[in-house]
Amino acid sequence: MAKVRIYQLAKELGVEETRIMEILEAHGMKSGNRLIGLDEDQVRMIKEELGREKVSEPSPTDEKIEAITEEIESKLEKEEIKKKPRRTRRKKLKRVDKTLTAGKGVVEKETVKEGKITLSEGVTVKELSEKLGIKSKVIMKKLLEMGILATINQTLDKDTAMKLCQEFGCEAEVVSFEEEVMLEEEMKPKELMPRDPVVTVMGHVDHGKTSLLDAIRQTNVAEREMGGITQHIGAYKIEVNGRGIVFLDTPGHEAFTRMRSRGAKVTDIVVLVVAADDGVMPQTVEAINHAKAAGVPILVAVNKIDKPNADPEKVKKQLSDLGLTPEEWGGKTVFVEISAKKRINLDLLLEMLLLIADLEELKADPNVLARGTVLEARLDRARGPVATVLIQSGTLRVGEPFIVGAVWGRVRAMFDDRGRRIDEAGPSTPVEITGLQGLPEAGDIFQVVKSEAKARQISNFRQAKLREKELARKRASRLTLDKLYEQIREEGIKELPLIIKADVHGSLEVVEDAVEKLSSDKIRLRIIHSGVGAINVTDVLLASASNAIIIGFNVRPEKKAIELAEAEGVDIRLHTVIYNLTNEIKNAMVGMLEPTFEEVPLGRAEVREVFRIPRVGVVAGCYVTEGKLVRNAEVRLLRDNIVIHEGKIGSLRRFKEDVVEVREGFECGVGIANFNDIKIGDIIECFQVVKKAPEIE
Repeated sequence: MAKVRIYQLAKELGVEETRIMEILEAHGMKSGNRLIGLDEDQVRMIKEELGREKVSEPSPTDEKIEAITEEIESKLEKEEIKKKPRRTRRKKLKRVDKTLTAGKGVVEKETVKEGKITLSEGVTVKELSEKLGIKSKVIMKKLLEMGILATINQTLDKDTAMKLCQEFGCEAEVVSFEEEVMLEEEMKPKELMPRDPVVTVMGHVDHGKTSLLDAIRQTNVAEREMGGITQHIGAYKIEVNGRGIVFLDTPGHEAFTRMRSRGAKVTDIVVLVVAADDGVMPQTVEAINHAKAAGVPILVAVNKIDKPNADPEKVKKQLSDLGLTPEEWGGKTVFVEISAKKRINLDLLLEMLLLIADLEELKADPNVLARGTVLEARLDRARGPVATVLIQSGTLRVGEPFIVGAVWGRVRAMFDDRGRRIDEAGPSTPVEITGLQGLPEAGDIFQVVKSEAKARQISNFRQAKLREKELARKRASRLTLDKLYEQIREEGIKELPLIIKADVHGSLEVVEDAVEKLSSDKIRLRIIHSGVGAINVTDVLLASASNAIIIGFNVRPEKKAIELAEAEGVDIRLHTVIYNLTNEIKNAMVGMLEPTFEEVPLGRAEVREVFRIPRVGVVAGCYVTEGKLVRNAEVRLLRDNIVIHEGKIGSLRRFKEDVVEVREGFECGVGIANFNDIKIGDIIECFQVVKKAPEIE
């Protein structure tokens, strides 16, 4: 092995040359020159010596930690930390420990949670970081790389949130806020308790729905209220043998369907009212279909049994044909014969409702965050927005924040179905609520939120989405020459509003005259504004409000006007030649008119023989009595002057040759495309449909 110079060894081991010389001198070796060569034994001896020193001597990092520790201990002594409670000392020591960890240069590594995560709409950066188990600053950095500058409380749309999760290698599913709350509640242990059934009365007009509701209400509520109901809110609760039944009398068929389409299963049982004297009517069938689609049990109330012409058995037979077979006939549908007017069998009807409810085993957890459905909402002059809500799970209390659709609020006051102020409402309780920041829609889901800030955040996110959707709708509905024909065909509008701007008054007058001459009885051109000068913001705003088209002659729009027109979807057409301008408007007007179709008769032929040819079909041997038959023309087959079929001539032959047409007085073979039911004596009418272009008078 070649000898190693002192300076080379020092560089290799990362120590000073003088230190190596000191070790050599300590072992009785001369080391006066850094260029002295060292053999293998000397190099090994120096390395061993340096290795022992490294173990025994404190490292720079250890020295730094010792210095930090001494400094902190001195501070603790000055603050007399030992005299303070043990809890405070632990906090201080935690800070010390964190500082020491920082001194060692330990960096916390970000780890993403494994498995599928669920995100709610409008999730914030902070919430996403908690779901993923990584720091917010890491997500914000990733957003910055995507070109999005976001704060920790910034809400993220669905696509951005999903993309972020993919970036971190995590699978995510975005659900509505209400669905996320339900998923969280499903993870917790439930304390299900029996709840009252919710009943909706449906049926045909004048079959006694209102009479039945009034009879039940007067019997069970009004008599005890001494003077009637204080306040009617579209839903009320009655008591039968110590148990409650909630009746809804707001949802008609349309509202019932709307609530169901929004995922709000409000009704537990449907009472189908059928008049014993009328029987099943169209609206009865409609009500049955709605109830079956909702998947709720049906109780049939055969009403008006007190009438002389009442026939309950006929009603049972009609409903059996529709799949509602009475129990006495071996079916599963409960039938109760009643008279709402004379209050016959009303108690039996209520008992049957409770029996069905027992079979359904209706239960809810009163200890979760309250959830329900808006039955109706209105604007009260004194109290502001007021909503009638059916609480379906949990317990609603005064002062709790909530979200309902795109509206948030805090429960300011609650009233029951009799107008009494209450502090809390459990499952299957209809209540009237004040404290909303806006007016929700019937069928919206009512959900209590843990904090007002979260309710505001969800509301702001949903309202922003609604504004975007409305803006997109307005842009799509803006009138342009390209969309004109489609709108006219769909909506039947025959008027084209215009805004005209020109460079000088002379040009303006010429354009106005040309446009006015284009108007006709079929389409009217209406100039809502005209002027001299560039197209400005005011012109665009007017066009946006009136759904008009802007025409510029020898002028150009201002920069701000162009930007606003793009944002509002306003159509601006610029011209320098009057001929081109009038032609464009004229073409748009022609596009507004629908083409007309006219039938032109060509000829008639009588079927005198029928031939069945293999792999071809039926061929009629005909004699042309009028006009001519033309190949590929439209035909109409008449039998006893009744139209049997309309189609096209598939084949036309004279003897064995294909021909284009056959005139009057000649015989021919005719095959009608995709039709074989031809008989002797049938008449074939041949005609042609001609499309006529619209004309502007």
